[in-house]
Amino acid sequence: MMKKVVIIGGGYAGIYALRELVKNKNIKITLIDKHTYHNLQPEVYDLIANKSNFADVTIDLTTLCMGFNHNYLEFKNLKVRKIDQAAKKIYTEEQEIVEFDYLIMAAGTRTFFPPSIPGLNNADDIKKLHRAITFKQSFEQQLFEKIKNESKQCADTRIVVVGAGLSGVEIAAEMAYYSNKFFERGNFSCDNLKISLISSSVAILPGLSRQLVNISQERLKSLGINIITNTKLVKVEDGFCYFSNGTKINHSFVIFTGGVEASTITSELDDVEKNGRGQIVVNEYLQTDKYENIFAIGDIAEIRNRNGEIMPPNVTIARISGTDAGKNVLNMIAGKSMVKSNPKLDGILIALGGKYAAGDIFGLLTVKGRIAYEIKKYVFSSYRKPLLKLIKIGYNKLKRL
Repeated sequence: MMKKVVIIGGGYAGIYALRELVKNKNIKITLIDKHTYHNLQPEVYDLIANKSNFADVTIDLTTLCMGFNHNYLEFKNLKVRKIDQAAKKIYTEEQEIVEFDYLIMAAGTRTFFPPSIPGLNNADDIKKLHRAITFKQSFEQQLFEKIKNESKQCADTRIVVVGAGLSGVEIAAEMAYYSNKFFERGNFSCDNLKISLISSSVAILPGLSRQLVNISQERLKSLGINIITNTKLVKVEDGFCYFSNGTKINHSFVIFTGGVEASTITSELDDVEKNGRGQIVVNEYLQTDKYENIFAIGDIAEIRNRNGEIMPPNVTIARISGTDAGKNVLNMIAGKSMVKSNPKLDGILIALGGKYAAGDIFGLLTVKGRIAYEIKKYVFSSYRKPLLKLIKIGYNKLKRL
């Protein structure tokens, strides 16, 4: 009987797993996602800053799956409601039941909004594409209103970015660069957008090298961003953000890029081990502790290297874990030995507004400026280009049906 493999989640990790699984033409593969597109999340900041459009930051999952040379691959746009591990069945909101022999969990994470901070639920979560587009529209509408009324009044537009990790730093930099160019290009007099970046740590970009932190901090300050460190957000209300140091900042928009937690779908695997953020704890083969036929990859999993260090949630770890899980499922089906996953970071690249970036390459070389930007652009292109070829093939197939 043909083996059934199901992937839940069409993000980076899920796509990398899929690219391995399609090498076996004699298995049935089902990709499930509640969205119809793969969101290229690290590039969404370019969308907000008008450097790209919706088509540039998404990959259509229907045409992607049609583009692979595999007769038993299908994409299902479904919302998972229940996973019955014993019966090997997935129940969905749409009343469709999907059966599996092997399951790969790749549903990712979402921004964690601490309930202990009153009013935070009104903040913008730009990691979700639809929320990012809504924020972009609201921001541009406010710019329009500011220009329309500039002869009468010129009120400040204040953006408070809470969280100074990679996401917070990149969105603050892109917004500042975009707005500076906007006012410069139009020679508008009402040029008073103010951006504050709040870090609860003693510095921005906690965990990164001192050199990268210094480069990033210098760039942010040159863009006019107010950096506030060692300060926690206490509450959001009445157009103000209140902080642990007793200060408050007026805001037009609050963007929260604090911690993350696993997708709520992990609660359906109620008897497998999870960490405090809801991520599924996996072994060196990326399997859950209770079920050898259920794997977890990417941001939804707590993945360690061979030194026992927990790997950060990023595209590199998604690529490695997705590829390794795909290989291990195929090895299990073929009765072969599985491979141990030993994820390593290739380095890190930080977009810092316009054609400027900073990065650490394999821990050996620090780059900044235009060269770092071009490297980052190349890395993104090398991932996206093969997928674009596949969706073009899939699109042409659909047109012939």
